[in-house]
Amino acid sequence: MKLSQRLQYIMEQIPAGSRLADIGSDHGLLPVAAVRSGRVPQAVAGEVNDGPLRAAQKQVAEAGLADRIMVRKGDGLAVIKAHEVDVITIAGMGGALIASILDQGKDKLASVKQLVLQPNVGEDILRRWLIEHQWVLTGEHIMEEDGKIYEILTAIPASESPFKQDELYRPWELPGSSLVLTRDWLMQLGPLLVKKPNKVFFRKWKLEIRKLQDVMAQVSRSEQESAQHKQEQLRKQIEQLEEVLACLPKDKQ
Repeated sequence: MKLSQRLQYIMEQIPAGSRLADIGSDHGLLPVAAVRSGRVPQAVAGEVNDGPLRAAQKQVAEAGLADRIMVRKGDGLAVIKAHEVDVITIAGMGGALIASILDQGKDKLASVKQLVLQPNVGEDILRRWLIEHQWVLTGEHIMEEDGKIYEILTAIPASESPFKQDELYRPWELPGSSLVLTRDWLMQLGPLLVKKPNKVFFRKWKLEIRKLQDVMAQVSRSEQESAQHKQEQLRKQIEQLEEVLACLPKDKQ
């Protein structure tokens, strides 16, 4: 069984010997690979939908790991008990949904030492949730696979972190620019990604600029009174993003 690059990277963030819960496990590929490789001794694969649940059960059975991987039906963190796991992975959902899953299952996080999260959209929403609930980012990775761009966030409890949220999100004056990356900017771009941006990072934000330009073109055709104000907001946002990308260090690889 070969994992996608995305799932392989997520698996590599799981500390060896951890007890894993993969929430929204789909076909159960990640927990099967993690147990089979010896990275984790046991795992829980959680699924709320019947189709993926049956697929995960089949995957686990065919791998001969039914005694080490528990496939459970349930919504979010309802599939695990308090103190049952050390690491939680949640991948392939929107950032708002992942934040909601974590929020609803806060009582299950007391023993969890690490979160590995891959939101499809809404990364800033997830970063905000982590800040508000005392989780500190230790890693951010952006990658492209099959034409899709993914961000993978790794976080640990603030009580275990060697550095503070304020250090991570301290406003940063861009070299060669008067623009200051505020806390809000850093939540949007990623406080770790923005310090070492790679080619995929630049590609993502250039695509975002194009989307904003398309929206601005649509707004410019509107005769509503508020359209001009909206157009001006979009223009400013585009100009700032372009300035940020121009001033960031370029990946030499």
